[in-house]
Amino acid sequence: MNLNDNEQELTIVNENVELSMSGRTGERSFADIITSIRYWVIRSITIPSLFIVGWLFVSTSLAYDVFGIPRPNEYFTESRQGIPLITGHFDPLEQLDEFSRSF
Repeated sequence: MNLNDNEQELTIVNENVELSMSGRTGERSFADIITSIRYWVIRSITIPSLFIVGWLFVSTSLAYDVFGIPRPNEYFTESRQGIPLITGHFDPLEQLDEFSRSF
């Protein structure tokens, strides 16, 4: 190996380093991702399953229990037919206690 061969190898190494360091971060392009079969397999499973789980959460009335919301037939009872509005600026806690006792 002479000096010329070493210079040539060094030039090749420098060219490779410059090409790989030219602004690419190593992430896949968006077009590459959405044309991937793996992307669509994952989405074809997750999106419908999220829809089904959400529908079951609401249709089984589990949402009322989890969030503590009264069911539609519990908004107005025999003893309480008015809308529970807090109207007092100076005693809202007393009115809130009164409303919570009526539940």
